[in-house]
Amino acid sequence: MITLQPVTWENYDELVGLEVHESQKTFVASNQKSLAQAYVYWANNDYDISPIVFEIYDGDVPVGFTTIAYEAGEGGWTSNNGQPRYNLWRFMTDKNHQGKGHGKAAMTEIIKFLRTKPKGEAPAIYVSYAQENIATRKLYASVGFVETGEIDDDDGAVEIVARFVL
Repeated sequence: MITLQPVTWENYDELVGLEVHESQKTFVASNQKSLAQAYVYWANNDYDISPIVFEIYDGDVPVGFTTIAYEAGEGGWTSNNGQPRYNLWRFMTDKNHQGKGHGKAAMTEIIKFLRTKPKGEAPAIYVSYAQENIATRKLYASVGFVETGEIDDDDGAVEIVARFVL
């Protein structure tokens, strides 16, 4: 059974040991970088952003990681008509656990969690991904994300924006 677990001192080392296949490393930042960025946003209260990080488990085995951000302000990489939003900043499944249904099951749990509005009201979840990342594109579509037509220029990497209405 897939669960979302807070990152703690007890599971931190397992988390930083998770990684994607070499061919996927251009699609997602390392877990260490994601944790560091979440900390900087949290510590500085930058842009009205509140990060949420989870290690993803199958039973007692760590299989992935996600960073979610609640953005209360009007800034950010998607217009969302100036409304607050949840952004799925990072989502990864460890290379040893891909192709086993963990990604879809984890996305289902993430959506269920965000429907509780843990950081505040928001009408939608947004995500962006590289156009050439076909597997990720299919995964998000399979759980109900719809491409918005917006493009995110993430430091020169053009990414497609998709939305899931809560």
